[in-house]
Order: sequence, then C-alpha cells, then structure tokens
Amino acid sequence: MSEISTKAFFIQRCIQLAKKGINHVSPNPMVGSVITIADASAKHGQRIVGEGYHKMFGGPHAEVNAINSVAENVDWSKCTIYVSLEPCNHFGKTPPCSHLIVEKGIKKAVVGALDPNPLVAGKGIEYLISNGVKVEFGILEKDCFELNSVFNTFYLKKRPFILLKWAQTTQKHIADTDFNSKWISNPKSRQLVHKWRSQVAAIMVGTNTAIYDNPSLTTRLWAGTSPTRILVDRKLKVNQSHNLFNTEAPTIILNETLEKEVGNLKWVAMKDFSAKGIVNKLYELNIQSVLIEGGSQLLQSFLDQNLWDEARVFTGTKEFDKGITAPKVDAPVLAELKIDCDKLEIYLNNQKPNNE
Repeated sequence: MSEISTKAFFIQRCIQLAKKGINHVSPNPMVGSVITIADASAKHGQRIVGEGYHKMFGGPHAEVNAINSVAENVDWSKCTIYVSLEPCNHFGKTPPCSHLIVEKGIKKAVVGALDPNPLVAGKGIEYLISNGVKVEFGILEKDCFELNSVFNTFYLKKRPFILLKWAQTTQKHIADTDFNSKWISNPKSRQLVHKWRSQVAAIMVGTNTAIYDNPSLTTRLWAGTSPTRILVDRKLKVNQSHNLFNTEAPTIILNETLEKEVGNLKWVAMKDFSAKGIVNKLYELNIQSVLIEGGSQLLQSFLDQNLWDEARVFTGTKEFDKGITAPKVDAPVLAELKIDCDKLEIYLNNQKPNNE
C-alpha cells in the first residue's frame, strides 16, 4: 500500500469518527482524530493506538480525546496523529490542541483540511511546524471540507448555511387558496423533517405560515434538540397565542419596530427584509444554519436572490383544485428518493451567490 493511500485510509477513519458528533458539537465543527505507531505487522504499516472525536460543544476536542484514549505505554515521538481538521491554536472553552500535541512529543501530524475560523486559519499548523512537528495537510481535503459545510459556509461566506424545504401537491401547489397546507406530505416525511430540524441552528417561517398553519417548529417527532425558531413578521401580525410563542424553544421575531426580550422570546428590529437583509441579520445573531420552511413568498425570495445552499422538496399525492404556487428551483435534481408515497427531490446550489 502506497504512503498516500495509507494517509487517506487513516483520514477516512477520522471522518467516520467525526460524524459521531453530529447534532452535538454545533457551533463547533465535527472533527475526528486517530493516533498510530509504526508496526510492520499491521496492514498499513501503522497500528492505531488511539482514537477520538469532538463529542459535544464545550467538551474536549478530538485530538484530546484521541490522546487520552491511548492505553499502552507508547513512545510519543514515534507516533503520528491524524486529524480531519487543523488543530486549534487558541484558548477558548478548552486549551489549544496544537500545544498538547507538542507537549506530548508527537513529531508527525497529518491534517485533512485547514480551519476557516480566523481564530485558527493556519495558526495551528504554523505552531506545530515551528515546534518541530512535521505536518502534511490536504489529505482527502474535499471530503474533510464537505463534512463541515455549515461551519465552512458561516466563516467563508459570512452567512448561515441556508436549507430550503417545502411540500407541494402533484400540481405544484404549496397550499390551497385559503393557505391550508395540512397535510401534503405523509407521516414518515414529516418525521424526517423533524430529524432535519434537530440538525440545524434555526428554523424560519413567515407571517402567513405562522398565522394559518400555527406551527410549533419543534422536534417533537424526533429525539433531538429543537432549533431556535425565527419568525419574519414585519408588522407584528402574529398573535402571541400562537404556538411559536410558547416556551418550547428560543424564538426570535424579526420585525420593523420592536426591540424586546422576554423569557425565551426576543424581538429584533431591522429595516431590510430582503433575503440578503435577513441573511445579514442572522449572521449578526451568530446563527450558523437555518432551515426555511415557508411560506412560498419567503422561500422564493431566497431562490430569486440566489441565497441558498440546498433545497429539499416533497411532492405528495394530495391535490387542490386551486392553490398557492410552490417555489421554483433553477437547479438540477441531485437525488430523488421515495418516502412511502411521497417523492423527495434534493437540489444543491452550485452557482456563486450574489453576495460573494
């Protein structure tokens, strides 16, 4: 086995480990780490002596967990540490991982991708090299980068990762003319949506969706943390008796006039309600990802301004004689799945967004 494929093998293992942290590490990235030592009898000429991943926000990073998992008495100078993302070099909720690597006496590090966070951004690798660690990076870089698309979008594009979702009838209506959309998709599709909710920082709807659907926007059909709810309600038309104002999740109400915070509710005043204006405000609020669930006008505004990353569209078997037209996606279908009788189409935006 060649040296390059051996490195790729262990970085791939880092990626597998990193994925175990999904839903638990945000707003930090998912990271995995493997520690090996030379062993001629091992398949790759290296034997794994430690593994770890970033398990939860505020907890030890992947490199720390990997180092702490090494049970045998090893010569650290003979070890190689593999990590899917550049080790940090700043003091945050935990000490710098790059310092720990140097302190342990590890002399070789293989890194998948550089960290786009300006607090790190090459500083971790620079510290390792300046302290005698041989560093190689860019191994399976694309795979490591895609692992943290949300994190990377936030730091490189200065905006949240934007995921659009809606359900439409066979005639491509998102609701009937009375704004009634319950229920176009089937129960399994709705449970899948609740899983998606648990994987994002925030979920957003507009005024009409809040009034006519009266959604709770929680993960009650999935075992996961409910995201922050965002209501775009310029004129404060939504009555506080609606479900979005209950105590089940933090809620932000974007509006034109009111700045106020009561319990889990926060009113944020703003002027620009274009898709770009909303995106800029979410970035100010440090929200890394948002799932936009409706309505049609809000969804279409993000599509028209080319401010979206992924769209997931359910087509159910339900029909309306007349209805509100569903948004239109100008992108090829990446994947098509069957969820019982529903069709799920997934789109990726490969165009350069207007604000970049």
